[in-house]
Amino acid sequence: MQPFDLTTLRAVQQDLVSQWLPARIETVQQIDLWTLCLCLRTLQTRRWLLLSWHPQAGRIHLCQPPPKAPDPFQFSQSIGRQLKGLALTEVRLVDPWERVLDLHFAPRPGDPPRWHFYLEIMGRYSNGVVVEATSGDIYACGHGVSERQSSVRPVQPGLSYQLPPPLTDPVPKLEESFVSWQERVALIPDQLERRLLKSYRGVSKTLTQSMLRQAGIPLQSIVPEVSGSQWQQLYAVWQDWLRMLQEGSFKPVLTPTGYSLLGWDPDPEQPDPCSVHDLLDSYYSHHLNRATFHQEHQRLAQKLKVWLQKLYQRRQGFQATLDQSDKAEEAKQKADLLMAHLQAWQPGLTELILPDFETGDPVRIPLEPEKNAIANAQAYYKKHRKQKRSRTAVWPLFQTTDQEIRYLEQVESALWHLDVYHQPSDLQTLDQIRQELIQQKYPLEAAGSEKTLPKVEELSPFRRYHSPSGYEIWVGRNNHQNDELTFKLAQEQDWWLHAQEIPGSHVLLRLPPGDVAEDEDLQQAADLAAHFSRARHSEQVPVVYTRPKHVRKPNRTPPGMVVYSQEKVIWAQPQKSALLSLLAQQEP
Repeated sequence: MQPFDLTTLRAVQQDLVSQWLPARIETVQQIDLWTLCLCLRTLQTRRWLLLSWHPQAGRIHLCQPPPKAPDPFQFSQSIGRQLKGLALTEVRLVDPWERVLDLHFAPRPGDPPRWHFYLEIMGRYSNGVVVEATSGDIYACGHGVSERQSSVRPVQPGLSYQLPPPLTDPVPKLEESFVSWQERVALIPDQLERRLLKSYRGVSKTLTQSMLRQAGIPLQSIVPEVSGSQWQQLYAVWQDWLRMLQEGSFKPVLTPTGYSLLGWDPDPEQPDPCSVHDLLDSYYSHHLNRATFHQEHQRLAQKLKVWLQKLYQRRQGFQATLDQSDKAEEAKQKADLLMAHLQAWQPGLTELILPDFETGDPVRIPLEPEKNAIANAQAYYKKHRKQKRSRTAVWPLFQTTDQEIRYLEQVESALWHLDVYHQPSDLQTLDQIRQELIQQKYPLEAAGSEKTLPKVEELSPFRRYHSPSGYEIWVGRNNHQNDELTFKLAQEQDWWLHAQEIPGSHVLLRLPPGDVAEDEDLQQAADLAAHFSRARHSEQVPVVYTRPKHVRKPNRTPPGMVVYSQEKVIWAQPQKSALLSLLAQQEP
């Protein structure tokens, strides 16, 4: 993820000053541990301003409205009481070459500020600090720093606010000559990119790499290898950068590796963003959502693996008990044979071989030599009763465990097919799975878990495909969507499909009233049902299909679990090339 550098900060600050000041603060909302949103109201419009001191994505820009959700953060609650109703009157850099922004809040435009919000964008040391203007004391901070953590600059409510220690590197100047600039950069025969970074303030790794590409110099070049013409070209690019900063002539574009505010290296496959704010909001939202998605996906997958392993072991133990109970009739038969042949017993015998009542085949009966025939028979009768009771007690437990395994395998299957982040709805779908598991009483709550994922305000979209005849095929992405498809959206003329006795998605082949699906339409829907199941890597998979009215949900069953009747079976091929081509073209 591309860091928010000084060039980006200057572009945002200039736009806010020219387009959005003054603005009334209507609402203050914190959406996670590091991100605050201020609702700005100007004479013309209303927009949200995002302030973040995230350790990897500290930033400021206008953003989309945050999700409507409870705000449990003390930081936003305390400063919200102070900032609501005030005007944002100034947004300035405390130093043109430092990544510290000072936002002024006053009762009215033209009044002296009542509060300062210092946004310090400094990587893992980033912070948001609210300071009382008159006293200069810290009122609240996004990230507290105790004297034990930093004796140089503690940041705590009640302490006097101090700016971060200033940088000591030279300041880039547009009027600096080529000779002076080259001598400074080439002072040490190191990698050229590293020398640009270390020679001046305000220069980021992203910027230096972009400069080298713009000048046509390989990124791995070292100072002694750079030719005179390359130095001249790089100096011209350096001057272009400083001129854009001075004039404020920024050109936001997406690049193959991130974004640029200088118009350099645009990605021809990406549309031009409407503004610097749209670019930054889209870029950072996507990358933070993707990081959150992969983190939460990994956590859920690991939890499911642990739960299923425990259930598999439990079911194996119950199965062993049931297997033993299946021998209960053998114990009764031996007891009956002993009682029928008491005369065959003699003291000290360790076994008897007696003829079966029905077949006459010899039956070997182990004996306890210290017991007589009747006592041995009673021991076998007791064993028979115990095994019968054991089966009666264990069978319901086996069924419950087996049902829970099938349910979690269904959830795991949905997670397998949601393995890559593409769009915000993927994160919503993942959160639906998480919330479903919590509702089913699985121990998923961890510190901050409710704050890492956005609240789901509506169902994320189903997977949608088209059959050869043009009919829509809908595929559920998780158990809640499966229930939604099957019991709320399905019409009587549709076909419902599912991999036979295999965890997977519910699939609907949507048909207008009176239409009849062709064989190739059913085949494609079946192939999709097989693909979005645990058998997706098999050559052939049996898939059942029936009308939705023949699918029902038993009482007290988890989401996604159904029984069906009047089904037919069609063999699907989840790995055939035509299906994979369809998935590549239409995958949401």
